[in-house]
Amino acid sequence: MTVESTAARKPRRSSTGKRAGVKKPPTDARPELVQLLTPEGERVEHPEYSIEVTPEELRGLYRDMVLTRRFDAEATALQRQGELGLWASLLGQEAAQIGSGRALRDDDYVFPTYREHGVAWCRGVDPTNLLGMFRGVNHGGWDPTTNNFHLYTIVIGSQTLHGVGYAMGVAKDGADSAVIAYFGDGASSQGDVAEAFTFSAVYNAPVVFFCQNNQWAISEPTERQTRVPLYQRAQGYGFPGVRVDGNDVLACLAVTRAALERARSGQGPMLIEAFTYRMGAHTTSDDPTRYRGDDERAEWEAKDPILRLRTHLEREGFGDAAFFEELEQESDALAKRVREAVRAMPDPDSMAMFEHVYADGHALVDEERAQFAAYQASFADAEEN
Repeated sequence: MTVESTAARKPRRSSTGKRAGVKKPPTDARPELVQLLTPEGERVEHPEYSIEVTPEELRGLYRDMVLTRRFDAEATALQRQGELGLWASLLGQEAAQIGSGRALRDDDYVFPTYREHGVAWCRGVDPTNLLGMFRGVNHGGWDPTTNNFHLYTIVIGSQTLHGVGYAMGVAKDGADSAVIAYFGDGASSQGDVAEAFTFSAVYNAPVVFFCQNNQWAISEPTERQTRVPLYQRAQGYGFPGVRVDGNDVLACLAVTRAALERARSGQGPMLIEAFTYRMGAHTTSDDPTRYRGDDERAEWEAKDPILRLRTHLEREGFGDAAFFEELEQESDALAKRVREAVRAMPDPDSMAMFEHVYADGHALVDEERAQFAAYQASFADAEEN
């Protein structure tokens, strides 16, 4: 059973739209998180994590987040128009993904879930390649070895095991690189993640676990999955954990960069909990209004990762009207390219599903192939008659 399949024991909603019995701790009781850019766009310092970024680098991070959000919005629209079967939006999580993605070196390796569109952008994966699987025309759309970015993983939490195994191989090869495995707060309840933590600690694997805690595993709030903050779980396995403001792109960049360097230097794994918020639905098949209120989303919209960096750019004079206007035009061009690319994708060969099921073939598969071919031919016969 996965975390998302607990509908049978869900409590009733209260009249205010919030779950009965779910009590969130007051803000001042929550664990301190690493923050370098406040929701108001002000730079602050942290005693353990600091970073120096140029105005050009700040504009680059802002551009990454804006273009990623625009691509994500276009993909959502394409699904609503019937062009994609499903889409998992990253709305609200751009800072966590761009910040951590830009902390990576080219020789580092990434194991994503199915929502890391921003990390894919940072790794140079063409956005249109992300859409083939969701359109049903391929099983991935890109070569993982080209960008050191593994194919999207739909099975919840399994990519953490893949990441640890790969990291163990990196260590045995003596390579000077690190591995990062992404997962969500819901996946943190999976046994695969616990096993990944165990093996990484025992073998001192050069892996960083990056948990995007967007606070909702579909309709299950984090409070129903853990009694302690997620980053504190690392202590039980013998490696450090840290909570970072997941809506602060600079903090995510600084903390991930430090964690990756720690892994490369032979100090073993580390868990990063990026405390963020999923502003949209879990996927396009989900209706978040059934389990959370508008007031909660409004609270987090005030902490929007893109808005806070734009405020900082404008306040410091690092971004003028021409920069923002040019970026808007670039966003429109990207959306147009994505639309055209998706609609131009050829339909897959319907008979291809029977290929490579067994290495040496199988009588039953041959029989099913023949039956399906006859079924398809019957439509052609009907049209002729």
